[in-house]
Amino acid sequence: MATKVYRATKTRSNRPGWSVTFNHPRRRDARGQFGLKVRRGLGTKDDAEADRLVGELNTLLADEAWWSPDRRDDAEWNFHPMVVGAFFDGLQAEKPSSKECREAKIPLPTAEQGYARVMLVGSTGAGKTTLLRHLIGSDHRRDRFPSTSTARTTTADIEIITGGAYNGSFQAAITFLSEHEVRSSIEECLETASLHVVRNSEDSEIAAALLEHPEQRFRLSYPLGGWQQESPGSQTEPSQGDLEYEYEDESAEPASILEESEIVSGEDLARNNRCLANFVTRAKEVATAVGKEIETVRGELQRLDNANERQDWLDAFTEALYNHDSFKQLSLDIVETVKSKFDLISEGAFEFSTTGWPILWYYDSSDRETFLRQVRWFASNHHQQFGRLLTPLVDGIRARGYFQPDHPALRDRNRKLVLLDGEGLGHSAKEATSISTRVTECFAEATMILLVDSAQSPMQAASLELLRTVGHSGHAYKIAVAFTHFDQVKGDNLRSYQQKRDHVAAAIGNAIVSLRQSAGAPVTSVLEQRLSEHSYYFGSLEQQTDRIPRGFVRDIGGLLMQMQCSAAPIEQVEAAPLYNIARLELMLRDATDGFKEPWLARLGLRYSEGLSKEHWTRIKALCRRIANLWDNQYKELRPVSDFVRELQKGVSRWLDQPAGWIGEPHRDHRQATIDSIRREVFGAIHQLAERRLITKQTDGWQEAFFYRGTGSARHRAVRMERIYAEAAPSVSSVMDQLDHRFAEEVTKIVHDAIRKAGGALVAD
Repeated sequence: MATKVYRATKTRSNRPGWSVTFNHPRRRDARGQFGLKVRRGLGTKDDAEADRLVGELNTLLADEAWWSPDRRDDAEWNFHPMVVGAFFDGLQAEKPSSKECREAKIPLPTAEQGYARVMLVGSTGAGKTTLLRHLIGSDHRRDRFPSTSTARTTTADIEIITGGAYNGSFQAAITFLSEHEVRSSIEECLETASLHVVRNSEDSEIAAALLEHPEQRFRLSYPLGGWQQESPGSQTEPSQGDLEYEYEDESAEPASILEESEIVSGEDLARNNRCLANFVTRAKEVATAVGKEIETVRGELQRLDNANERQDWLDAFTEALYNHDSFKQLSLDIVETVKSKFDLISEGAFEFSTTGWPILWYYDSSDRETFLRQVRWFASNHHQQFGRLLTPLVDGIRARGYFQPDHPALRDRNRKLVLLDGEGLGHSAKEATSISTRVTECFAEATMILLVDSAQSPMQAASLELLRTVGHSGHAYKIAVAFTHFDQVKGDNLRSYQQKRDHVAAAIGNAIVSLRQSAGAPVTSVLEQRLSEHSYYFGSLEQQTDRIPRGFVRDIGGLLMQMQCSAAPIEQVEAAPLYNIARLELMLRDATDGFKEPWLARLGLRYSEGLSKEHWTRIKALCRRIANLWDNQYKELRPVSDFVRELQKGVSRWLDQPAGWIGEPHRDHRQATIDSIRREVFGAIHQLAERRLITKQTDGWQEAFFYRGTGSARHRAVRMERIYAEAAPSVSSVMDQLDHRFAEEVTKIVHDAIRKAGGALVAD
């Protein structure tokens, strides 16, 4: 087989002067294959100098002896610094921790410093970000921070530190998705758009697929602009059809009005429209060309009636698409266009990776309005700013300053809070099979976990799963619930405030009853007590604070007071449990089977009532993320979260049945001690699940992702089954040495947690 030849070429781009473009022999693309297409500016407008630099790069590309990161020092003696940077920058994967980057700029204060750390969690659209706005005094029209919408809006971690004036300044540290993650998302958008091309969709549908990722967490319309977007002054009046669905709502707030400096100009909109039209045209060209190639071998897609043949056609099409040079070039051009939007930010200071990709933006201002105006370029979702917004590229926003509620009665200069908001839990029962590790890993650092739920449809699947997870993890003493949309609770039988409150509160009782069998009586008793004492009811939160009924304002004050109280240290108790470790093996068997059985159904390898086979493209997308070490989940497909849930559920139920106690501790002390053991186990199980399912199985995930051609979906499913069997082996009397090692690891985690609490293990 001939060795692939790598060549660099001189090109023009949106940079001044000449650039060089080449496929990198040692950097992987979104599919994990060597040959990532790279473009770098050469820093010269001179043709001869550009040719000389390209020649040096081709010399380097022609000799594999240079292709090791260890040869960078030697290369600096032999090649121009621009050539060395073009090849070696990014050769060693850079993935700095976003939290560590933000922490270096703005440290999160702790409970020891008097700060309560409050997590706001809830279903998408429940109103947690709207509630957060009231807690920090963010005006819906004037400030518009953080952004809200009826759809999935908050996709980045938002961390707001209130309390103290910090010498009158407001500070922000904003971190971004890696260049690899952004490019992978763009290529997946291009893939989806290309599939619309081969299905003969309209240009508007192709553009819509390009501009919004199927996962709905990455939206290219924000930095690139909407399809055929019009300037505000040229928008047409609503059609009669639109007006038929409009109604007058005198209580509704007027739409947000932006200052002229924040609105994308008509000239920029026209430029964005031309650029996007060019991208759609090029996407159509490459998809059409690739589609014709596949048709010569497999026939026309529309004429295939067999589902397996259609799957094989689409799989072959996708494979050829990613290998097509025009597809790679288009992806690279979109990445560079998106990256150019960072150049429009004139305030603050950026930190960059060695490849020039932004890692962090830091900003400090003494003026709150000016501060928020700049931050909104990274957090807004306003349609008049489409074409400049960097919101989809952000993975974390940390802001610090004197953030206080608008209402005078709610302000307290001595209040010290860290408010944490993140992506919603999802709507459907399918999305609520387990809580993402992005959420559960934060439980230990929180002093309060505030479940924000809609009073119109309280305690649905996602909320129940959160309560179950909080209980199993030993963090039930931190839970509180805030019901929003309480003003929308209506009915002929609900005439008074108390009747409405009793109606919503009954949902808590029903939730506890439904959880008792799976979570156990001790856990649900703690949850029931906490929720009965710490439940809050809010309505009209979409209004300005001064228009909210005073009863709800008073309740917001009660919630703020309880938030601050959560920072108080936990009283240490002494109670030493005794456990029979022999009974743990039965729990492990149920946990591993409980993890694997649903996945075998999702993979189509076994029938399970209530679970259907997942579409092969979603399974492949999951494998892509894990194989490339990008993420451990895709949408609601969360193997690590599922494994953590089943193990912790089993350990939690097992811990409820100690063999005895040393002495006769009080019942409350017993429960507090068992919960402390749960918390220790929960943290360690996260690390165990990540290590066994991801870190130790990287080769397996890559193999699963790389399957191509006829039967690849089946091969991928079988390979994933083997990964799960190795990571979570069935516990039985005939276990081999590797299986025993898993049982020993879990036993050690539990044993260490029990011993730390002062307890011990006993024999039968």
